[in-house]
Amino acid sequence: MAISGLVITFNEEKMIGKCIDALFKVCDEVIIVDSLSKDRTVAIAKDKGAIVVEQAFLGDGPQRSHGLPFCKNDWILNLDADEFLDADAIDYILKEKYLKSNFDAFSFRVKNFLGDKLIDFAGWYPDHKVRFFNKKTASPSDSKVHQTIIATNEKQVAVHILHYGWDSLEQIISKKNQYSGWHAQQLYDEGNRIWSYKPILNGTVAFLRCYFFKKGFLNGLDGLTISMIQGFFSYMKYAKLIKIQKKNKE
Repeated sequence: MAISGLVITFNEEKMIGKCIDALFKVCDEVIIVDSLSKDRTVAIAKDKGAIVVEQAFLGDGPQRSHGLPFCKNDWILNLDADEFLDADAIDYILKEKYLKSNFDAFSFRVKNFLGDKLIDFAGWYPDHKVRFFNKKTASPSDSKVHQTIIATNEKQVAVHILHYGWDSLEQIISKKNQYSGWHAQQLYDEGNRIWSYKPILNGTVAFLRCYFFKKGFLNGLDGLTISMIQGFFSYMKYAKLIKIQKKNKE
């Protein structure tokens, strides 16, 4: 069964070559939807044999949806530029096990790495993401931040995606801060309104959940740090939502 690889990019020259090489292990085409990168992302992608579609960033979900009409196949493997299939996922796809069921979307487990260190604590594993779906009946949501796949029949599979998203703690914090702003605006646009206590409440709950209930405390300083980052993200998301409300006098 033919598969189309689909990746959205912006300034991903560091990872995109490896990502495309990995996709061609299971895909017969790779479509890159690039958000007008300023580095060598587009040149590298074309050199690797990918088809490049240039489109100013529409948001996470809409950007992925924009790429679907350029994919000639129904089955879509939609990874980020810093994600790669682990050996078990490659084996699962090549053996076409997904065709032996009536599922139209598959959620794989994600192994998140900080540099070369696996973060498998404080709720970061297993982190499930739907990255493989049939575009006839499943598609990305309209969410501009951390989109999901809307499917008729989804299945979780115990195979893995390797996610090399960050090189340092500073980079995690920077990205979380950026995402918190996008997420706050999305919540506001969806009609969510909150009281002033919610940032503190949700930030505290997020920290406690990761540190105690998700057993981050068993991983020493790393577990404490990751738990605090999760609490920070939750706090900032709602603190920024309150600022948007005040700006609009609501």
